[in-house]
Amino acid sequence: MSETTAPTTTRPPYADAYADWLGLERGADGVLTARFHTGGGPHTFTGTVHRQLVRALQDIGADRDNRVLVLTGTGDAFMDQIDGQSLGDITQPRVWDAIFWEGRKVLTLLADLEMPVVAAVNGPARVHAEYAVLADVVIAEEHAVFQDVPHNAFGIVPGDGVQVVWQELLGPNRGRDFLLRSRELDAAEAQRLGVVSEVVPRGASLERARTIAAELAQRPTLHLRYTSLALRQRLRRRLEEGVPYGMALEGLTAADLAHQG
Repeated sequence: MSETTAPTTTRPPYADAYADWLGLERGADGVLTARFHTGGGPHTFTGTVHRQLVRALQDIGADRDNRVLVLTGTGDAFMDQIDGQSLGDITQPRVWDAIFWEGRKVLTLLADLEMPVVAAVNGPARVHAEYAVLADVVIAEEHAVFQDVPHNAFGIVPGDGVQVVWQELLGPNRGRDFLLRSRELDAAEAQRLGVVSEVVPRGASLERARTIAAELAQRPTLHLRYTSLALRQRLRRRLEEGVPYGMALEGLTAADLAHQG
């Protein structure tokens, strides 16, 4: 199924820097669509993405022509695969030092964006699903599922902010269970629990997200910017508290991998 395209779009000047994994298009109304992809198809999360996403979010946030951000994936998956080898040898302190810095920045940058964020979850989000559910409005297609697979699969603590986001959204007990057992949450259940705003048919999330974004973009500029910050204040504080500690524990378990028989 082809991607929905806004009637008149341009590419911001920094788009080429991230074109290998992030498609960026902006409509005349100031709605910027950021689409994760790999080679134009469904996205595989890599070490390159981990490194460059920090700068991409800084560029997006600093661009005052961006009034609303729509975040989505490609094809039938939002983000469902990860290339663990491309992250480097995470048992090495200097490698983890870079990951520690990048991981601390990404979620706080998302929370600090001075614009509403609308997520179009076009399918399974089993890798960094928190990128989607941190959005102010989350639209999920009926076949979407949410899960945190890599941490338990790799044998490391889910400490890069997922422990904050999911306990905030699901509540402490359900959030801990979700992460400890890598539980899968389908779109309908996610909506029932308040994680998702709307569930739409397969292929309809991007159009719906852009419609909502276009409506929001009509509001006064400062209202858009500062309402976004006001509504995320608690979450931003929780991320500041939880991510450095969580990633330190995650790094400890990563180092321990080198000593397991």
